[in-house]
Amino acid sequence: MISNCNLLLTLGTAAGFALAGCASSTPATTAATTPGTTAATTTATASAAPAAPGVGLDLAGRDLSVSPCDDFFHYAGGTWLKNTPIPAAQTSWGSFNILRDQNNAALRSILEQAAANTSAAKGTNAQKVGDFYASAMDSMAIEKAGLKYLQPELARIHAVKDLKGLQNALARHQMLQTRSVFGLGVNQDRKKSTEYALYLSQGGLGMPDRDNYLKDDARSKTIRTAYTTYLTNLFKLLGDNEATAKKGAETVVRLETRLAKASKERVALRDPYANYNKMTVAEANAQYPNLGLTAMLPQLGLASAKEVIVGQPDFLKEASTALKQEPLADWKTYLRAHLISSMTSALPKAYVDEEFRYQQVLTGAKVQQPRWKRMNLATDAALGEAFGQLYVEKAFTPETKAKALEMVGNIKEAMGEHIQQLSWMSDVTKKEALKKLNSFTVKIGYPDKWKDYSALTITRESYLKNVLAAREWGAKDRLSRYGQPIDRSVWGMTPPTVNAYYNSSLNEIVFPAGIMQPPFFDPKADDAVNYGGMGAVIGHEITHGFDDQGRQSDAEGNLRDWWTKEDAAEFTKRADMVGKQYSAFQPLDSVFVNGKLTMGENLADFGGLALAYSALQKQLAKQYGNNPRPNYDGLKPEQRFFLGWAQIWRTSARPEALRQQVQTDPHSPSQYRTNGPLMNMPEFYEAFGCKEDAKMVRAQNDRAKIW
Repeated sequence: MISNCNLLLTLGTAAGFALAGCASSTPATTAATTPGTTAATTTATASAAPAAPGVGLDLAGRDLSVSPCDDFFHYAGGTWLKNTPIPAAQTSWGSFNILRDQNNAALRSILEQAAANTSAAKGTNAQKVGDFYASAMDSMAIEKAGLKYLQPELARIHAVKDLKGLQNALARHQMLQTRSVFGLGVNQDRKKSTEYALYLSQGGLGMPDRDNYLKDDARSKTIRTAYTTYLTNLFKLLGDNEATAKKGAETVVRLETRLAKASKERVALRDPYANYNKMTVAEANAQYPNLGLTAMLPQLGLASAKEVIVGQPDFLKEASTALKQEPLADWKTYLRAHLISSMTSALPKAYVDEEFRYQQVLTGAKVQQPRWKRMNLATDAALGEAFGQLYVEKAFTPETKAKALEMVGNIKEAMGEHIQQLSWMSDVTKKEALKKLNSFTVKIGYPDKWKDYSALTITRESYLKNVLAAREWGAKDRLSRYGQPIDRSVWGMTPPTVNAYYNSSLNEIVFPAGIMQPPFFDPKADDAVNYGGMGAVIGHEITHGFDDQGRQSDAEGNLRDWWTKEDAAEFTKRADMVGKQYSAFQPLDSVFVNGKLTMGENLADFGGLALAYSALQKQLAKQYGNNPRPNYDGLKPEQRFFLGWAQIWRTSARPEALRQQVQTDPHSPSQYRTNGPLMNMPEFYEAFGCKEDAKMVRAQNDRAKIW
């Protein structure tokens, strides 16, 4: 699989789609692979024009009644947090959300223009994007069609008569990406990154996490009840009577609970070695006979596959047993539920409303997002690079890309210096670490080679038909990589995405055009603000190459232990200190951050901030030498740097969404992403004159520092 470490994940998920991040579980066909392009690095300086007062920072959003040395998160954004309610349709609200909202307006304009252009040449990206969005926004046509375009898929399930038929149906559901029973995908071989490999992994759950099925606390019970109600109402919409619908929902929950009991916990999924079990297809077929692999793989275009990497053998063994042991009629009920719940957004309003009622329990959202916003995301998911080409033409300049590359070069240089200066790492390991750093591929803005959508047919006939076609095309596109040379041009995010990621198998850092905007990067702001924002984001992704998971891959992207035993022990000791710190953070009553689940992201925040700070100091030295450094708004560059950091994480979240995040998301809540690293940084203490007894200052022996 590809360890794909994102800068952040959005709170709240669609039904049946659990939050996924830097885990070492193998992706199903729905997970995008993320190979890269030629490295582009430079040591040139990223120099912004002198800033006007107030540019780049929301100074009015600070709460000056709070000492920066007691709670920097609330000092930097407390007034904004008090005065800015979470919009009813949102589960959280902060800098990422605001930028996404601004982005959404730009995307809407592009999509509406594309939809209005009914004369676009057939087969062009403009035609496909316009027709997809037009069909998605045609609510009347969706209501009128009902389940017409889903009937062939429902008929396939109904026609299943035996285990072989069930296996054929599961193969079809892999193409439709319904996440039924298990995941099957093609990604780079973690131990041989020059080849694509076939992966099998745990899956099959409709709720976000295995613990939703297994825990007996009040919230887990509430979620299970809401999920059962949701499934019951879906079956009623399909025509089942009350008793049959209720029984069907209970059947689905029972089967999924069986799968959940065999599923690994999220922390266990972070161990890349435990989740790498290579065997021949014949061996896998013998161990998991009821999956029907030898018959399934040719149906998926994988007839040539001779080996498979099994992520979670115990799960697949249980899934295989259950497929034969449980009544066939029950599995057909399960497949109906997974098909419908994965397609609700393309079905009549009654289905959409049922799904949202369930989501409200998960996330606390008060009202549904307007349809155009939901369909923006849907178009991006289905035709991301066709859409992305239209987006970058209007929203991304060559100057922005050049400045981003300059910042990357500076921060990579800082990382090299940090590695060389480490007192706890041997020269042998340093040499390997520097080799890996110098091998990083950097991708910014958009792909050099765009995806070819020529085999995907999109029309205005039916939105549901378009969704089915796009899913099948996407699955074929990813599965077709098997046996081919590694494609280093492929991106795992689309250009409009407000996010970034590190991909260990290609050893690449990737920054889509969407994130290269204020407050992360503002060409009108001073360097201090930009390094505190975008600089720390760049440093975050670089550090992912050396976090507790990323460090286990080498310069070529192979899962290989390149550390001396002593150095690995020293790293682990320092990482464990970070984990212990975060596990003590308590965002809600009786809810604590999981320091082990969030380890990789916390380490990336620690490293990213330290690297960006060092790069800023070098930049200021180049720019001003020994001359006084200018203050803006009465703030020193170092203070503006830390405010820039804090204001990108300025976020409010609903309690339901926070609970969901802590349970499932490898990223810590925003207040701890802000304060956690700063509590360990003497540079922060100095910038704000913090005394040793201040709440933001950890005792000398309790400070964590790795990179």
